[in-house]
Amino acid sequence: MAESFDAVDIIRTKRDHGVLSAEQIAWTIDAYTRGVIAEEQMSALNMAILLNGMNRAEIAQWTAAMIASGERMDFSALRPVAGGPVNSSGSKPTADKHSTGGVGDKITLPLAPLVAVFGVAVPQLSGRGLGHTGGTLDKLEAIPGWRAALSNDEMMRQLQDVGAVICAAGSGLAPADKRLYALRDVTGTVEAIPLIASSIMSKKIAEGTGSLVLDVKVGSGAFMKDVTQARELAETMVALGTDAGVKTVALLTDMSTPLGLTAGNAIEVEESVEVLAGGGPEDVVELTVRLAEEMLEAAGVHGADPAAALKDGRAMDAWNRMIEAQGGDPRATLPVAKESETIYAPADGVLVGLDALSVGVAAWRLGAGRARKEDQVQAGAGVRMHAKPGAVVRAGEPLMTLLTDTPDRFERAKEALAEAVVIAPEGSRPDHQLIIDRIA
Repeated sequence: MAESFDAVDIIRTKRDHGVLSAEQIAWTIDAYTRGVIAEEQMSALNMAILLNGMNRAEIAQWTAAMIASGERMDFSALRPVAGGPVNSSGSKPTADKHSTGGVGDKITLPLAPLVAVFGVAVPQLSGRGLGHTGGTLDKLEAIPGWRAALSNDEMMRQLQDVGAVICAAGSGLAPADKRLYALRDVTGTVEAIPLIASSIMSKKIAEGTGSLVLDVKVGSGAFMKDVTQARELAETMVALGTDAGVKTVALLTDMSTPLGLTAGNAIEVEESVEVLAGGGPEDVVELTVRLAEEMLEAAGVHGADPAAALKDGRAMDAWNRMIEAQGGDPRATLPVAKESETIYAPADGVLVGLDALSVGVAAWRLGAGRARKEDQVQAGAGVRMHAKPGAVVRAGEPLMTLLTDTPDRFERAKEALAEAVVIAPEGSRPDHQLIIDRIA
């Protein structure tokens, strides 16, 4: 059977700043999935897209083609809770959140059960960490018995009974993206905004959520290092979601310094539980509450007070049910690293800088992250921070504690942190704004 198009012609079109038609894009994704387009040809096309971009229609068509490569989930059978919100089709409303990744970003853990308190279903499909950014599933797997893999039926039951689920995405959602993502990773084309946006949004739209809040990170520990790039990515994803009928909002948030006081797996679960108990670091609480407010508004729930649900125990109750539904024991003792080493403040003053990338790399080198997808992580490894920017510190006071099961990792972790800390004279103030902008 003759093919409708030729891969070389499509590469040339984009190389020469041309616009690909909907038919060309649909064929490209399908042909690549079938193996008709070779890896080197798709690599060349990805590079042309990185260098020359795509217009809004092309990005939407590329996203639609990736969605069409697999299944789409449908949550219309979810029944609303008694007295709770109802969407336009008479079912339980759904809302999801996606973060572009950072250091210490454990927000999904307290956020999903918090939103579920208000009768909104949260189908949170998450991933594992790679490199210096942590993975939500790796964190939750530090809880004894908890499992990430659920069937679609199990997911639906949990959304109906508990209201929130955090699990691995099934292989049927946008399978073309899995191949494209792996190829981009090894060909220097990860940074292409059209490809990032379509990768994220194809999975989120196929997931079937009714509304979506995007947390687009900006700074050294984020994928996007400057605000201009991050805003372009956020605007592109909001447009894709809107065009697909998903109410979509994006927040640009700072990732120049880690979120909270922990970067690891078990220690981030521990900190998340502190937030659910009404405590925890101010920045984690602030971002959790703000994202919950955005998700609830997008789902049609107005005037809710998620901060109160953290304080009065409702969110903790939802967390316990969510963990138990996936085989975990929310009251079990979490793994603890066998070895620790402390880093001390070198001088008196105000901590004005704590570089997120450096902390993330250190946690990764200690065993909290992986260099390849097949690598194992240490549940107890990571970095526990004792001060955040703005704190007054004294020479010799603990700044960070490094945690690992393998002490020969300490040296390289400390190398990553060599330039991480900036201490200024007392009276100095850090230049730090957690929530930078909102795009809708």
